[in-house]
Amino acid sequence: MTHTATRDRSADRDDILAGRTSLGIEFGSTRIKACLIGPDPAHVLATGSHAWENRFEERRWTYALDDVWSGLQAAYADLTAAVESAYGVVPETLGAIGVSAMMHGYLAFDADDELLVPFRTWRNTSTGPAAAELTELLGINIPLRWSIAHLHQAVLDGEAHVDDIRHVTTLAGYVHARLTGEKVLGVGDASGMFPIDPATRDYDQRRVDLFDAHLAGRLPAGVRSLLPEIRVAGQAAGALTDAGAALLDPSGALHPGIPFCPPEGDAGTGMVATAAVAPRTGNVSAGTSIFAMVVLERPLQSTHHEIDVVTTPAGDLVAMVHCNNGASELAAWVGMFERFAAASGSELGADGVYDILFREALSGEPDAGGLIAYNHLAGEPIAGTDEGRPLFVRTPDSRFTLANAIRAQLYGVFGTLALGMRVLDREGVQLDRMFAHGGMFRTAGVAQRFLAAALGAPVAVGDTASEGGAWGIAVLADYLVHGDGLDLDDYLRERVFAAASIDVAEPDEADAAGFAAYLDRYDAGLAVERAAVAALS
Repeated sequence: MTHTATRDRSADRDDILAGRTSLGIEFGSTRIKACLIGPDPAHVLATGSHAWENRFEERRWTYALDDVWSGLQAAYADLTAAVESAYGVVPETLGAIGVSAMMHGYLAFDADDELLVPFRTWRNTSTGPAAAELTELLGINIPLRWSIAHLHQAVLDGEAHVDDIRHVTTLAGYVHARLTGEKVLGVGDASGMFPIDPATRDYDQRRVDLFDAHLAGRLPAGVRSLLPEIRVAGQAAGALTDAGAALLDPSGALHPGIPFCPPEGDAGTGMVATAAVAPRTGNVSAGTSIFAMVVLERPLQSTHHEIDVVTTPAGDLVAMVHCNNGASELAAWVGMFERFAAASGSELGADGVYDILFREALSGEPDAGGLIAYNHLAGEPIAGTDEGRPLFVRTPDSRFTLANAIRAQLYGVFGTLALGMRVLDREGVQLDRMFAHGGMFRTAGVAQRFLAAALGAPVAVGDTASEGGAWGIAVLADYLVHGDGLDLDDYLRERVFAAASIDVAEPDEADAAGFAAYLDRYDAGLAVERAAVAALS
Protein backbone atom coordinates (compact mmCIF):
# COMPACT_ATOMS: atom_id res chain seq x y z
CA MET A 1 0.00 0.00 0.00
CA THR A 2 1.33 3.43 -0.85
CA HIS A 3 0.72 6.52 1.20
CA THR A 4 0.07 10.13 0.41
CA ALA A 5 3.59 11.28 1.27
CA THR A 6 5.03 9.29 -1.63
CA ARG A 7 2.61 10.52 -4.25
CA ASP A 8 1.94 13.68 -6.17
CA ARG A 9 -0.58 15.53 -4.00
CA SER A 10 -1.84 17.59 -6.92
CA ALA A 11 -2.76 14.42 -8.82
CA ASP A 12 -4.47 13.07 -5.72
CA ARG A 13 -6.34 16.35 -5.34
CA ASP A 14 -7.55 16.12 -8.94
CA ASP A 15 -8.74 12.54 -8.35
CA ILE A 16 -10.70 13.65 -5.27
CA LEU A 17 -12.32 16.57 -7.09
CA ALA A 18 -13.26 14.36 -10.05
CA GLY A 19 -14.62 11.56 -7.85
CA ARG A 20 -12.03 9.03 -9.04
CA THR A 21 -12.09 7.54 -5.58
CA SER A 22 -13.72 4.77 -3.56
CA LEU A 23 -14.86 4.99 0.05
CA GLY A 24 -14.98 2.08 2.46
CA ILE A 25 -16.68 2.27 5.85
CA GLU A 26 -16.46 -0.55 8.37
CA PHE A 27 -18.26 -0.89 11.69
CA GLY A 28 -15.87 -2.82 13.88
CA SER A 29 -16.57 -3.86 17.44
CA THR A 30 -14.67 -0.94 18.97
CA ARG A 31 -14.03 1.45 16.10
CA ILE A 32 -15.85 2.73 13.04
CA LYS A 33 -13.31 3.33 10.28
CA ALA A 34 -13.49 5.15 6.97
CA CYS A 35 -10.91 4.69 4.21
CA LEU A 36 -10.63 6.62 0.94
CA ILE A 37 -8.61 5.18 -1.94
CA GLY A 38 -7.69 6.56 -5.34
CA PRO A 39 -7.64 5.06 -8.85
CA ASP A 40 -4.83 2.80 -7.64
CA PRO A 41 -6.68 0.76 -5.00
CA ALA A 42 -3.45 0.18 -3.09
CA HIS A 43 -3.07 3.91 -2.53
CA VAL A 44 -4.84 5.22 0.57
CA LEU A 45 -5.67 8.91 0.28
CA ALA A 46 -7.06 9.42 3.79
CA THR A 47 -8.61 7.64 6.75
CA GLY A 48 -10.99 8.58 9.54
CA SER A 49 -12.30 6.80 12.59
CA HIS A 50 -14.56 6.99 15.62
CA ALA A 51 -14.37 4.88 18.78
CA TRP A 52 -17.51 3.22 20.11
CA GLU A 53 -18.36 0.41 22.49
CA ASN A 54 -21.01 -2.24 22.81
CA ARG A 55 -23.32 -2.23 25.81
CA PHE A 56 -24.40 -5.11 28.04
CA GLU A 57 -28.06 -4.40 28.69
CA GLU A 58 -30.62 -6.83 30.09
CA ARG A 59 -27.97 -9.55 29.74
CA ARG A 60 -27.52 -8.93 26.02
CA TRP A 61 -24.69 -7.29 24.08
CA THR A 62 -25.99 -4.46 21.91
CA TYR A 63 -25.30 -1.13 20.23
CA ALA A 64 -27.79 1.72 20.12
CA LEU A 65 -28.84 2.64 16.59
CA ASP A 66 -28.36 6.32 17.43
CA ASP A 67 -24.70 5.46 18.07
CA VAL A 68 -24.53 3.82 14.64
CA TRP A 69 -25.42 7.08 12.92
CA SER A 70 -23.51 9.48 15.17
CA GLY A 71 -20.50 7.19 14.83
CA LEU A 72 -20.80 6.96 11.06
CA GLN A 73 -21.04 10.73 10.76
CA ALA A 74 -18.09 11.22 13.09
CA ALA A 75 -15.88 8.77 11.18
CA TYR A 76 -16.80 10.33 7.82
CA ALA A 77 -16.25 13.85 9.21
CA ASP A 78 -12.84 12.74 10.51
CA LEU A 79 -11.98 11.45 7.04
CA THR A 80 -13.14 14.61 5.23
CA ALA A 81 -11.17 16.74 7.70
CA ALA A 82 -8.08 14.67 6.85
CA VAL A 83 -8.76 15.15 3.13
CA GLU A 84 -9.18 18.91 3.54
CA SER A 85 -6.01 19.16 5.64
CA ALA A 86 -3.92 17.19 3.14
CA TYR A 87 -5.37 18.38 -0.16
CA GLY A 88 -7.30 21.60 0.53
CA VAL A 89 -10.61 20.20 -0.80
CA VAL A 90 -13.72 18.51 0.56
CA PRO A 91 -15.14 15.49 -1.32
CA GLU A 92 -18.39 16.26 -3.12
CA THR A 93 -18.65 13.01 -5.03
CA LEU A 94 -17.05 9.58 -5.04
CA GLY A 95 -16.62 6.81 -7.55
CA ALA A 96 -18.18 4.17 -5.32
CA ILE A 97 -18.98 3.42 -1.68
CA GLY A 98 -19.02 0.22 0.34
CA VAL A 99 -20.22 -0.55 3.86
CA SER A 100 -19.09 -3.47 5.97
CA ALA A 101 -19.63 -4.43 9.59
CA MET A 102 -19.30 -7.15 12.18
CA MET A 103 -21.16 -10.21 10.91
CA HIS A 104 -24.12 -12.13 12.28
CA GLY A 105 -26.44 -10.86 14.99
CA TYR A 106 -30.07 -9.89 14.75
CA LEU A 107 -31.77 -6.73 13.54
CA ALA A 108 -35.50 -7.33 13.07
CA PHE A 109 -37.83 -4.72 11.55
CA ASP A 110 -41.57 -4.35 11.06
CA ALA A 111 -43.47 -3.24 7.96
CA ASP A 112 -42.61 0.40 8.69
CA ASP A 113 -38.89 -0.44 9.02
CA GLU A 114 -39.01 0.20 12.76
CA LEU A 115 -36.64 -1.83 14.91
CA LEU A 116 -38.64 -4.33 16.95
CA VAL A 117 -36.09 -5.25 19.64
CA PRO A 118 -32.63 -3.83 20.43
CA PHE A 119 -29.84 -4.99 18.13
CA ARG A 120 -28.53 -8.38 19.28
CA THR A 121 -24.88 -8.67 18.27
CA TRP A 122 -22.72 -11.63 17.33
CA ARG A 123 -21.38 -11.64 20.88
CA ASN A 124 -24.57 -13.01 22.43
CA THR A 125 -24.58 -16.70 23.32
CA SER A 126 -28.23 -17.08 24.37
CA THR A 127 -29.28 -19.03 21.28
CA GLY A 128 -28.09 -22.50 22.27
CA PRO A 129 -31.40 -24.39 21.92
CA ALA A 130 -32.13 -22.82 18.54
CA ALA A 131 -28.62 -23.40 17.18
CA ALA A 132 -28.64 -27.05 18.27
CA GLU A 133 -32.08 -27.68 16.77
CA LEU A 134 -31.19 -26.01 13.46
CA THR A 135 -27.84 -27.80 13.22
CA GLU A 136 -29.66 -31.13 13.42
CA LEU A 137 -32.46 -30.03 11.08
CA LEU A 138 -30.27 -28.51 8.36
CA GLY A 139 -27.30 -30.89 8.58
CA ILE A 140 -24.78 -28.08 8.85
CA ASN A 141 -23.32 -26.30 11.85
CA ILE A 142 -25.44 -23.30 12.81
CA PRO A 143 -23.41 -21.28 15.33
CA LEU A 144 -24.97 -19.38 18.21
CA ARG A 145 -24.21 -16.02 16.61
CA TRP A 146 -25.88 -16.65 13.22
CA SER A 147 -28.89 -14.51 12.43
CA ILE A 148 -31.10 -17.53 11.77
CA ALA A 149 -30.27 -18.87 15.25
CA HIS A 150 -31.36 -15.56 16.80
CA LEU A 151 -34.57 -15.58 14.77
CA HIS A 152 -35.37 -19.17 15.68
CA GLN A 153 -34.60 -18.56 19.37
CA ALA A 154 -37.06 -15.68 19.36
CA VAL A 155 -39.66 -18.12 17.99
CA LEU A 156 -38.82 -20.77 20.59
CA ASP A 157 -39.03 -18.20 23.38
CA GLY A 158 -42.41 -16.98 22.15
CA GLU A 159 -41.23 -13.38 21.88
CA ALA A 160 -44.09 -11.01 21.13
CA HIS A 161 -42.30 -9.20 18.32
CA VAL A 162 -42.06 -12.27 16.06
CA ASP A 163 -45.51 -11.79 14.51
CA ASP A 164 -44.51 -8.30 13.36
CA ILE A 165 -41.25 -9.23 11.66
CA ARG A 166 -41.04 -8.28 7.99
CA HIS A 167 -37.28 -8.01 7.51
CA VAL A 168 -34.17 -9.35 9.26
CA THR A 169 -30.67 -8.15 8.43
CA THR A 170 -27.15 -7.54 9.70
CA LEU A 171 -25.60 -4.26 10.77
CA ALA A 172 -23.99 -3.76 7.35
CA GLY A 173 -27.29 -4.55 5.64
CA TYR A 174 -29.12 -2.08 7.88
CA VAL A 175 -26.72 0.80 7.23
CA HIS A 176 -26.67 0.05 3.50
CA ALA A 177 -30.48 0.04 3.35
CA ARG A 178 -30.72 3.42 5.08
CA LEU A 179 -28.15 4.94 2.71
CA THR A 180 -29.46 3.42 -0.54
CA GLY A 181 -33.01 2.19 0.08
CA GLU A 182 -31.93 -1.31 -1.04
CA LYS A 183 -32.47 -4.31 1.26
CA VAL A 184 -29.62 -6.37 -0.12
CA LEU A 185 -26.54 -8.07 1.31
CA GLY A 186 -23.24 -9.32 -0.01
CA VAL A 187 -23.07 -13.10 -0.18
CA GLY A 188 -20.23 -13.24 2.37
CA ASP A 189 -22.27 -11.41 5.02
CA ALA A 190 -25.44 -13.30 4.06
CA SER A 191 -23.60 -16.59 4.62
CA GLY A 192 -23.51 -15.70 8.33
CA MET A 193 -27.28 -15.35 8.34
CA PHE A 194 -28.37 -18.56 6.58
CA PRO A 195 -26.52 -21.36 4.70
CA ILE A 196 -25.49 -20.60 1.11
CA ASP A 197 -25.51 -22.93 -1.89
CA PRO A 198 -22.12 -22.40 -3.62
CA ALA A 199 -23.62 -23.49 -6.96
CA THR A 200 -26.25 -20.73 -7.00
CA ARG A 201 -24.43 -18.25 -4.69
CA ASP A 202 -27.79 -17.73 -3.01
CA TYR A 203 -29.56 -19.09 0.06
CA ASP A 204 -29.58 -22.89 -0.02
CA GLN A 205 -33.10 -23.63 -1.29
CA ARG A 206 -33.21 -27.19 0.10
CA ARG A 207 -32.44 -25.85 3.56
CA VAL A 208 -34.85 -22.94 3.09
CA ASP A 209 -37.60 -25.51 2.43
CA LEU A 210 -36.59 -27.56 5.49
CA PHE A 211 -36.63 -24.46 7.68
CA ASP A 212 -39.99 -23.24 6.38
CA ALA A 213 -41.59 -26.66 6.88
CA HIS A 214 -40.21 -26.86 10.42
CA LEU A 215 -41.42 -23.35 11.31
CA ALA A 216 -44.74 -23.58 9.49
CA GLY A 217 -47.20 -21.12 10.98
CA ARG A 218 -44.76 -19.72 13.53
CA LEU A 219 -43.32 -16.97 11.32
CA PRO A 220 -45.32 -14.36 9.41
CA ALA A 221 -43.73 -15.41 6.09
CA GLY A 222 -41.22 -17.79 4.53
CA VAL A 223 -37.68 -17.17 5.65
CA ARG A 224 -36.41 -16.18 2.20
CA SER A 225 -38.84 -13.23 2.10
CA LEU A 226 -37.58 -12.07 5.52
CA LEU A 227 -33.90 -12.09 4.54
CA PRO A 228 -32.08 -9.57 2.33
CA GLU A 229 -31.58 -10.30 -1.36
CA ILE A 230 -28.06 -11.50 -2.11
CA ARG A 231 -25.47 -9.84 -4.34
CA VAL A 232 -21.96 -11.09 -5.13
CA ALA A 233 -18.83 -8.96 -5.40
CA GLY A 234 -18.88 -6.82 -8.52
CA GLN A 235 -22.69 -6.59 -8.74
CA ALA A 236 -24.49 -3.28 -8.33
CA ALA A 237 -26.27 -2.82 -5.02
CA GLY A 238 -27.95 0.58 -5.26
CA ALA A 239 -26.87 4.20 -5.05
CA LEU A 240 -26.69 6.92 -2.41
CA THR A 241 -30.08 8.58 -2.03
CA ASP A 242 -30.74 12.18 -1.02
CA ALA A 243 -31.68 10.99 2.47
CA GLY A 244 -28.62 8.74 2.58
CA ALA A 245 -26.31 11.59 1.62
CA ALA A 246 -27.75 13.72 4.43
CA LEU A 247 -27.25 10.84 6.88
CA LEU A 248 -23.65 10.23 5.87
CA ASP A 249 -22.63 13.87 5.51
CA PRO A 250 -24.92 16.30 7.37
CA SER A 251 -22.77 19.20 6.08
CA GLY A 252 -24.45 18.76 2.70
CA ALA A 253 -21.20 18.66 0.71
CA LEU A 254 -21.64 15.08 -0.53
CA HIS A 255 -23.91 14.61 -3.54
CA PRO A 256 -26.30 11.65 -4.01
CA GLY A 257 -26.19 9.14 -6.84
CA ILE A 258 -22.90 7.43 -5.90
CA PRO A 259 -23.02 3.66 -6.64
CA PHE A 260 -22.64 1.14 -3.82
CA CYS A 261 -21.07 -2.29 -3.87
CA PRO A 262 -22.83 -5.06 -1.92
CA PRO A 263 -22.54 -4.56 1.87
CA GLU A 264 -20.22 -7.14 3.39
CA GLY A 265 -19.17 -8.64 6.69
CA ASP A 266 -15.83 -8.05 8.35
CA ALA A 267 -14.74 -11.61 7.58
CA GLY A 268 -15.10 -11.04 3.85
CA THR A 269 -13.43 -7.64 3.86
CA GLY A 270 -10.57 -9.11 5.86
CA MET A 271 -10.10 -11.73 3.17
CA VAL A 272 -10.01 -9.03 0.51
CA ALA A 273 -7.57 -6.93 2.56
CA THR A 274 -5.20 -9.88 2.66
CA ALA A 275 -5.75 -11.24 -0.87
CA ALA A 276 -6.97 -14.49 0.68
CA VAL A 277 -9.88 -15.47 -1.58
CA ALA A 278 -8.34 -18.43 -3.46
CA PRO A 279 -8.39 -22.10 -2.33
CA ARG A 280 -5.62 -23.17 0.10
CA THR A 281 -5.29 -19.59 1.34
CA GLY A 282 -6.85 -17.98 4.34
CA ASN A 283 -6.59 -15.15 6.79
CA VAL A 284 -6.71 -14.45 10.48
CA SER A 285 -8.34 -11.27 11.75
CA ALA A 286 -7.51 -10.31 15.33
CA GLY A 287 -9.53 -7.63 17.06
CA THR A 288 -12.23 -7.78 19.74
CA SER A 289 -12.96 -11.22 18.32
CA ILE A 290 -10.52 -13.41 16.43
CA PHE A 291 -11.37 -15.61 13.50
CA ALA A 292 -9.71 -17.58 10.76
CA MET A 293 -11.08 -17.96 7.25
CA VAL A 294 -9.79 -20.82 5.08
CA VAL A 295 -10.96 -21.06 1.46
CA LEU A 296 -11.89 -24.68 0.80
CA GLU A 297 -11.00 -26.88 -2.15
CA ARG A 298 -13.93 -29.16 -1.33
CA PRO A 299 -16.83 -29.24 1.15
CA LEU A 300 -16.04 -30.51 4.65
CA GLN A 301 -16.81 -34.19 5.19
CA SER A 302 -18.51 -33.75 8.57
CA THR A 303 -20.35 -31.19 10.65
CA HIS A 304 -18.24 -29.66 13.42
CA HIS A 305 -19.48 -27.31 16.11
CA GLU A 306 -16.14 -25.50 16.00
CA ILE A 307 -16.46 -24.69 12.29
CA ASP A 308 -19.05 -22.76 10.39
CA VAL A 309 -19.10 -22.69 6.62
CA VAL A 310 -19.48 -19.26 5.06
CA THR A 311 -18.31 -17.77 1.76
CA THR A 312 -15.95 -15.26 0.24
CA PRO A 313 -17.52 -12.07 -1.17
CA ALA A 314 -17.49 -13.94 -4.50
CA GLY A 315 -19.48 -16.85 -3.05
CA ASP A 316 -16.77 -19.55 -2.68
CA LEU A 317 -16.97 -21.83 0.37
CA VAL A 318 -14.90 -20.91 3.40
CA ALA A 319 -14.32 -22.72 6.69
CA MET A 320 -14.58 -20.17 9.45
CA VAL A 321 -13.22 -20.64 12.94
CA HIS A 322 -14.75 -17.80 14.93
CA CYS A 323 -13.88 -17.02 18.53
CA ASN A 324 -15.87 -14.47 20.48
CA ASN A 325 -12.77 -13.31 22.35
CA GLY A 326 -9.73 -11.79 20.72
CA ALA A 327 -7.27 -9.14 21.82
CA SER A 328 -9.39 -7.23 24.38
CA GLU A 329 -7.89 -8.97 27.44
CA LEU A 330 -4.39 -8.43 26.04
CA ALA A 331 -5.27 -4.74 25.66
CA ALA A 332 -6.34 -4.65 29.32
CA TRP A 333 -2.94 -6.00 30.38
CA VAL A 334 -1.21 -3.43 28.18
CA GLY A 335 -3.35 -0.72 29.79
CA MET A 336 -2.19 -1.84 33.23
CA PHE A 337 1.47 -1.62 32.19
CA GLU A 338 0.82 1.74 30.52
CA ARG A 339 -0.50 3.04 33.83
CA PHE A 340 2.51 1.59 35.66
CA ALA A 341 4.81 3.38 33.22
CA ALA A 342 2.96 6.66 33.78
CA ALA A 343 3.02 6.21 37.58
CA SER A 344 6.78 5.70 37.41
CA GLY A 345 7.21 8.90 35.42
CA SER A 346 7.55 7.37 31.96
CA GLU A 347 4.84 8.43 29.50
CA LEU A 348 5.24 5.70 26.91
CA GLY A 349 1.72 5.67 25.51
CA ALA A 350 -0.14 2.54 24.48
CA ASP A 351 1.85 1.97 21.27
CA GLY A 352 5.14 2.21 23.15
CA VAL A 353 3.98 -0.24 25.81
CA TYR A 354 2.75 -2.70 23.19
CA ASP A 355 6.09 -2.58 21.43
CA ILE A 356 8.15 -3.11 24.61
CA LEU A 357 5.98 -5.95 25.91
CA PHE A 358 5.74 -7.73 22.57
CA ARG A 359 9.51 -7.66 22.12
CA GLU A 360 9.97 -8.88 25.69
CA ALA A 361 7.75 -11.86 24.83
CA LEU A 362 10.30 -12.97 22.23
CA SER A 363 12.70 -13.88 25.05
CA GLY A 364 10.08 -16.02 26.80
CA GLU A 365 10.20 -19.81 26.85
CA PRO A 366 8.60 -21.58 23.87
CA ASP A 367 5.82 -23.00 26.08
CA ALA A 368 5.40 -19.72 28.02
CA GLY A 369 6.99 -21.30 31.09
CA GLY A 370 3.92 -23.27 32.06
CA LEU A 371 1.68 -20.19 32.30
CA ILE A 372 -1.82 -20.18 30.80
CA ALA A 373 -3.95 -17.16 29.88
CA TYR A 374 -7.67 -17.28 29.09
CA ASN A 375 -8.92 -14.14 27.37
CA HIS A 376 -12.63 -14.96 27.70
CA LEU A 377 -14.48 -11.73 28.41
CA ALA A 378 -17.59 -13.21 26.80
CA GLY A 379 -18.90 -16.72 26.32
CA GLU A 380 -16.85 -18.90 24.00
CA PRO A 381 -18.74 -21.67 22.16
CA ILE A 382 -15.61 -23.50 21.01
CA ALA A 383 -14.48 -23.70 24.64
CA GLY A 384 -17.95 -24.69 25.83
CA THR A 385 -18.60 -21.62 28.02
CA ASP A 386 -21.73 -19.46 28.04
CA GLU A 387 -20.08 -16.54 29.84
CA GLY A 388 -16.59 -15.13 30.07
CA ARG A 389 -14.19 -15.23 33.02
CA PRO A 390 -10.71 -13.97 32.09
CA LEU A 391 -8.11 -16.05 33.93
CA PHE A 392 -4.34 -16.14 34.31
CA VAL A 393 -3.35 -19.55 35.62
CA ARG A 394 -0.07 -21.06 36.78
CA THR A 395 1.20 -23.90 38.89
CA PRO A 396 3.73 -23.34 41.69
CA ASP A 397 6.57 -24.56 39.47
CA SER A 398 5.68 -22.34 36.49
CA ARG A 399 8.34 -19.82 35.48
CA PHE A 400 6.60 -16.55 36.25
CA THR A 401 8.59 -13.93 34.34
CA LEU A 402 7.46 -10.88 32.38
CA ALA A 403 8.53 -12.48 29.10
CA ASN A 404 6.62 -15.68 29.83
CA ALA A 405 3.56 -13.79 31.09
CA ILE A 406 3.27 -11.71 27.93
CA ARG A 407 4.00 -14.68 25.69
CA ALA A 408 1.21 -16.54 27.51
CA GLN A 409 -1.16 -13.62 26.87
CA LEU A 410 -0.26 -13.60 23.18
CA TYR A 411 -0.66 -17.37 22.97
CA GLY A 412 -3.98 -16.95 24.78
CA VAL A 413 -5.29 -14.75 21.96
CA PHE A 414 -4.68 -17.67 19.58
CA GLY A 415 -5.64 -20.50 21.98
CA THR A 416 -9.29 -21.13 21.17
CA LEU A 417 -8.62 -20.41 17.49
CA ALA A 418 -5.95 -23.13 17.45
CA LEU A 419 -8.42 -25.65 18.93
CA GLY A 420 -10.70 -24.97 15.97
CA MET A 421 -7.85 -25.18 13.46
CA ARG A 422 -6.97 -28.65 14.80
CA VAL A 423 -10.39 -29.75 13.53
CA LEU A 424 -9.59 -28.53 10.00
CA ASP A 425 -6.27 -30.32 10.13
CA ARG A 426 -8.07 -33.58 10.94
CA GLU A 427 -10.36 -32.90 7.94
CA GLY A 428 -7.27 -32.82 5.73
CA VAL A 429 -7.62 -29.13 4.84
CA GLN A 430 -4.35 -27.89 3.31
CA LEU A 431 -2.93 -24.41 3.75
CA ASP A 432 -0.28 -22.82 1.58
CA ARG A 433 -0.30 -19.53 3.45
CA MET A 434 -2.30 -17.60 6.01
CA PHE A 435 -2.52 -13.83 5.95
CA ALA A 436 -2.92 -11.91 9.19
CA HIS A 437 -4.34 -8.47 9.86
CA GLY A 438 -5.32 -6.39 12.83
CA GLY A 439 -3.58 -3.94 15.09
CA MET A 440 -1.69 -6.58 17.12
CA PHE A 441 0.41 -7.37 14.04
CA ARG A 442 1.85 -3.85 13.82
CA THR A 443 4.87 -4.80 15.95
CA ALA A 444 6.89 -6.63 13.33
CA GLY A 445 7.81 -10.25 13.84
CA VAL A 446 6.11 -10.97 17.17
CA ALA A 447 2.39 -11.86 17.00
CA GLN A 448 3.00 -12.98 13.40
CA ARG A 449 5.74 -15.38 14.53
CA PHE A 450 3.60 -16.83 17.33
CA LEU A 451 0.61 -17.26 15.03
CA ALA A 452 2.78 -19.19 12.55
CA ALA A 453 3.76 -21.48 15.43
CA ALA A 454 0.11 -21.89 16.46
CA LEU A 455 -1.08 -22.74 12.94
CA GLY A 456 1.93 -24.68 11.72
CA ALA A 457 1.79 -22.69 8.48
CA PRO A 458 3.52 -19.62 7.01
CA VAL A 459 1.85 -16.37 8.09
CA ALA A 460 2.04 -13.31 5.88
CA VAL A 461 1.55 -9.72 6.98
CA GLY A 462 1.33 -6.92 4.43
CA ASP A 463 1.53 -3.19 4.81
CA THR A 464 -2.28 -3.14 4.88
CA ALA A 465 -2.36 -5.23 8.04
CA SER A 466 -3.42 -2.44 10.36
CA GLU A 467 -5.89 -0.88 7.87
CA GLY A 468 -7.96 -4.03 7.74
CA GLY A 469 -11.53 -4.21 6.62
CA ALA A 470 -12.22 -0.53 5.95
CA TRP A 471 -9.63 -0.70 3.19
CA GLY A 472 -10.99 -4.11 2.14
CA ILE A 473 -14.51 -2.76 1.56
CA ALA A 474 -13.06 0.27 -0.25
CA VAL A 475 -11.31 -2.20 -2.58
CA LEU A 476 -14.63 -4.02 -3.14
CA ALA A 477 -16.20 -0.66 -3.98
CA ASP A 478 -13.43 -0.08 -6.54
CA TYR A 479 -13.97 -3.60 -7.91
CA LEU A 480 -17.59 -2.68 -8.61
CA VAL A 481 -16.57 0.02 -11.10
CA HIS A 482 -13.11 -1.14 -12.22
CA GLY A 483 -13.31 -4.93 -12.14
CA ASP A 484 -13.12 -5.04 -15.94
CA GLY A 485 -14.49 -8.57 -16.09
CA LEU A 486 -11.78 -10.04 -13.86
CA ASP A 487 -12.81 -12.48 -11.16
CA LEU A 488 -12.11 -11.23 -7.66
CA ASP A 489 -8.92 -13.25 -7.11
CA ASP A 490 -7.39 -12.08 -10.41
CA TYR A 491 -8.39 -8.48 -9.70
CA LEU A 492 -6.71 -8.57 -6.29
CA ARG A 493 -3.52 -10.17 -7.59
CA GLU A 494 -3.19 -8.02 -10.71
CA ARG A 495 -4.54 -4.63 -9.65
CA VAL A 496 -4.20 -4.42 -5.88
CA PHE A 497 -1.36 -6.61 -4.59
CA ALA A 498 0.97 -6.83 -7.58
CA ALA A 499 3.50 -4.49 -5.93
CA ALA A 500 2.54 -5.09 -2.30
CA SER A 501 5.18 -5.44 0.38
CA ILE A 502 4.50 -8.71 2.20
CA ASP A 503 6.52 -10.21 5.05
CA VAL A 504 6.22 -13.97 5.60
CA ALA A 505 7.05 -15.74 8.86
CA GLU A 506 7.69 -19.47 8.65
CA PRO A 507 6.84 -21.62 11.68
CA ASP A 508 9.78 -21.87 14.08
CA GLU A 509 10.28 -25.47 15.17
CA ALA A 510 10.89 -24.64 18.85
CA ASP A 511 7.97 -22.18 18.98
CA ALA A 512 5.65 -24.72 17.30
CA ALA A 513 6.54 -27.43 19.82
CA GLY A 514 6.20 -24.94 22.68
CA PHE A 515 2.80 -23.73 21.50
CA ALA A 516 1.59 -27.32 21.12
CA ALA A 517 2.54 -27.96 24.77
CA TYR A 518 0.83 -24.70 25.78
CA LEU A 519 -2.31 -25.66 23.87
CA ASP A 520 -2.50 -29.07 25.55
CA ARG A 521 -2.41 -27.34 28.95
CA TYR A 522 -4.86 -24.72 27.70
CA ASP A 523 -7.31 -27.41 26.57
CA ALA A 524 -7.01 -29.35 29.83
CA GLY A 525 -7.40 -26.17 31.89
CA LEU A 526 -10.71 -25.22 30.30
CA ALA A 527 -12.30 -27.09 33.19
CA VAL A 528 -10.97 -24.29 35.42
CA GLU A 529 -12.59 -21.71 33.16
CA ARG A 530 -15.95 -23.51 33.32
CA ALA A 531 -15.69 -23.77 37.10
CA ALA A 532 -15.05 -20.02 37.29
CA VAL A 533 -18.18 -19.36 35.21
CA ALA A 534 -20.22 -21.52 37.58
CA ALA A 535 -18.71 -20.08 40.77
CA LEU A 536 -18.28 -16.39 40.00
CA SER A 537 -21.23 -14.26 38.94
